[in-house]
Amino acid sequence: MNRPMTQPTTREELIAEGARTLGAAGVDDPARDARLLLRWASGLDAAAFAARLDARPGPAEAARFAAGLAARASRRPLSQVTGRRAFWGRDFIVTPDVLDPRPETETLIAAALEGPLARTDAEARILDLGVGSGCILLTLLAERPFATGLGVDRSADALDVARRNAQALGVAGRASWLEGDWFQQVRGRFDLVVSNPPYIPDAEFDALAPEVRLWEPTGALAPGGDGLAAYRAIAKGLDAALADGGGALIEFGAGQADAVARIFDDAGFAALLLHRDLDDRPRCLEIARNA
Repeated sequence: MNRPMTQPTTREELIAEGARTLGAAGVDDPARDARLLLRWASGLDAAAFAARLDARPGPAEAARFAAGLAARASRRPLSQVTGRRAFWGRDFIVTPDVLDPRPETETLIAAALEGPLARTDAEARILDLGVGSGCILLTLLAERPFATGLGVDRSADALDVARRNAQALGVAGRASWLEGDWFQQVRGRFDLVVSNPPYIPDAEFDALAPEVRLWEPTGALAPGGDGLAAYRAIAKGLDAALADGGGALIEFGAGQADAVARIFDDAGFAALLLHRDLDDRPRCLEIARNA
């Protein structure tokens, strides 16, 4: 049960009271989330907010904060409460229809920009399978202004979020969209295929944090069974979708590196390279097209 909030005198006091509420609800790093929620409620940028922590919040700001705090205390992800999540230095629209962009996925971005898309003038054609919010595809398009991309997702609602993010980031003219399942309706060949597919095994789903298990789209998290079905589907259709000299970057979950590499090795992809995230965990598989 949430504790009743006392009437605050300053924003700093409101943050402290909010942190106590979130801490009692089991939220990790409640002080951080309370501060971010109040900055969102205030409408101020980071610098202005930090300079005015000793000011008293207005009624509208306090009411917005209270509503956001209640949502976060129910373990709704912070990004869904505020409607935004930062990824590779850009803000992305987030709704319950898409996964929350995660820092570990930036491993795939770094691998792409340092490898297949190392040239800033690259005119690459990119395919993103399971595009979700668009954070991978649209970040690559924003970083490489001569690239174009196709985002595929079986969720029409997710594609709508991706379209909105493309507009907000100014890359809509170089992105197109397709509602479908993996390569089912994809035509043509691509210089780079990227994907962060669902990979949570059924046996691990119930242990996920409430923010993930209760609020994020299950179909984008868990494909059923051992969690590897998406990799088998991608491996089956990948070679036909890659242009000469093309490659792929595929994210996977903790402990899945060997199993995922084996799937692509069995499909005939001999040139496989593992990329590690900032916690030094294998996170992304780089795959070269068959000779």
